Amino acid sequence: MQTLLRIHFMQQWFNLSDPAMEEALHDIPMFRDFAGLTHWDERIPSESSILRFRHLLEPHKLADQILAIVNELLQAQGLQLKEGTVVDATLIAAPSSTKNQSGTRDPEMHQSKKGNQWYFGMKAHIGVDADSGLVHTVRGTSGNVSDVLEANSLLHGQEKNAFGDAGYQGVDKRPDANARVRWHVVMRAGLRRALDKTRPIEDMIEQVEKIKASIRAKVEHPFRVLKRQFGYVKVRYRGLKKNTAQITTLFALSNLWMARHRLEAKAQVRPQSA
Repeated sequence: MQTLLRIHFMQQWFNLSDPAMEEALHDIPMFRDFAGLTHWDERIPSESSILRFRHLLEPHKLADQILAIVNELLQAQGLQLKEGTVVDATLIAAPSSTKNQSGTRDPEMHQSKKGNQWYFGMKAHIGVDADSGLVHTVRGTSGNVSDVLEANSLLHGQEKNAFGDAGYQGVDKRPDANARVRWHVVMRAGLRRALDKTRPIEDMIEQVEKIKASIRAKVEHPFRVLKRQFGYVKVRYRGLKKNTAQITTLFALSNLWMARHRLEAKAQVRPQSA
């Protein structure tokens, strides 16, 4: 089971299909070593075994548990605080072609407009620790779901402050808002450009907006890791549940990626202090 879990992680890191993952295990000794397949006579799991393992994870929501366990381990190392949360969402494209077995597009994916361009796919909504930039909550929805609808579900319940871009205006007035959380939402671009910086009060507002923007920038890092480091730019499966499970696992792995230097530094200090 541990071998299949390690293989599952490599499959996410390198954005490999099931057949490509099996082939990589045959061709790349480093992959076999990481999976624990160190003996020449050990049987390498087939693509069907890799598929069945992933299907085992999905109905039991084990991706959520993987994220929770990773975060518990990072918190034990002092790498997550719970003072504030930054929320955001990104569009993940889905194939718009109907060239599949059923001849239809995925009915759980929908169109969404960003700027002047239309996108077809789903959204990944995340809640990120405002200090460390590590993801603690993930939600997957179709692409036409408004960001503000998911905002309060991205809070873990222990934070005092929450931050979001201008798309989250009015989030604190929603029925699911927590009265104990103070929302800091970025001013709309047009209103900010209209500020007269020569006036002390409006200049102060501008400085506050800069602080909000610097804190909110933390939420961009996990998205960059998924898309640049892991090469995840399109959904791989049909249906929200399967793709949300994959995205959740990817964000758990992105937390480890972003924290790797701090974890290495702590590991080097520990033997010296002992």
